[in-house]
Amino acid sequence: MPYDRSWMDYGLAGALEAGGIALVVGIVLYLLVRALFGKGGGWSHGKELAVAYVLTVIVAGGQDIWNLFYFNVVPMQSPTMIRLKLATVHDPDAIGLRVLFELLGGLLGAAIGWAVFSGGFKRLMGHLRGE
Repeated sequence: MPYDRSWMDYGLAGALEAGGIALVVGIVLYLLVRALFGKGGGWSHGKELAVAYVLTVIVAGGQDIWNLFYFNVVPMQSPTMIRLKLATVHDPDAIGLRVLFELLGGLLGAAIGWAVFSGGFKRLMGHLRGE
């Protein structure tokens, strides 16, 4: 998500903050997907979850994922270019950890949204109990 990260911590604490933001974004986006397409559109729960998760990854983790991709794929020809690009990234040492936590937080957020707002958790527990 393109937002100011100057307030975020570094290392594991910053990754947990990014994951928490992705979790909240996942819940909100699941609600939006369900309200816009799910109930009236006849979408299955799997399609709702998949679309909400992909949107969450794009919105909450898109900037970090792009930076991680950029650093690993684009050839850096000069040290000056590397320094300029690294200067724009908050905590480049833990960018991989931040991306991992954003992916997991988005997945957990979409799953919590599904469980709470679609009645999926209640149905799941009913199937486990044999009802």
